[in-house]
Amino acid sequence: MLTVAPEVADALDAGRPVVALESTLIAHGLPRPDNVRIAGEVEDAVREGGAVPATIALVDGQVRVGLDAAALEAIATGDDVVKCSARDLPIAAARGATGATTVAATAAVAARAGIGLFATGGLGGVHREARETWDESADLAALARTPICVVCAGVKSILDVPATLERLETLGIGVVGFGTDRFPGFYLTDSGHPLPWRVDTPEEVAAVLDARGRLGLDDAALVVANPLPPDEQVDPALHERVLAEALEAAEREGVTGRDVTPYLLARFHAETGGESLRANVRLVLRNARLAAQIAAARAA
Repeated sequence: MLTVAPEVADALDAGRPVVALESTLIAHGLPRPDNVRIAGEVEDAVREGGAVPATIALVDGQVRVGLDAAALEAIATGDDVVKCSARDLPIAAARGATGATTVAATAAVAARAGIGLFATGGLGGVHREARETWDESADLAALARTPICVVCAGVKSILDVPATLERLETLGIGVVGFGTDRFPGFYLTDSGHPLPWRVDTPEEVAAVLDARGRLGLDDAALVVANPLPPDEQVDPALHERVLAEALEAAEREGVTGRDVTPYLLARFHAETGGESLRANVRLVLRNARLAAQIAAARAA
């Protein structure tokens, strides 16, 4: 039930660098018709960094590692594309569905296919109301058991960032800041929280990954937190105002569970005049390029 695209399979067989990409961003995170174009730009960023892109999705019940143009179009434009976390993927596959993979599902499939690098926007984490709801993204549990390196812009700023950092530590998921000793806040350069470790080059990340393998401590993921430059982040004052208003609106309208994140992100896109969406695209492109450079450094 897993098909690896010929270009990706050839690269893996030859030991050339490959970077996995999620598909939920394409299907559910970006507006149509721009999502098709941006998906292509993200794959181009991986190639510019020296690696082969492998966008992962479920197409007609088949898990695809690397999408051709027709599959990408189906994920980007279909009205019945389901959102698949790791737990949903086998159910959706057995039913012959078409689905977009989350961070959890993409990481699991990528590792199974032998891909060691994965680029995304921001991770899921502990939700702000988790003390009452126990709402925590499946991303964290999946990364705790998946040997992969994830390049991201931290966790989504709508989440409880300090609680998420505590869970990452508890679950044994390594975190390093790329060019920073501060944890990025997705739309924001700095979430306000420090990091214990910093790396400054792709080669340093590759050395960390090599040491993890040599020590037999690579059962869990390594998160490389790659911040937006300050001049590319969403204005912090605007961010705080929109976040406060969005959280109040979600509570007022009774939005809960897995519906909270897409609701809040949609509010951000609308209330910031599209600036949060533009920042989202910028950070995904930056992460894709960096992941490719790390993959190339490992291959070298």
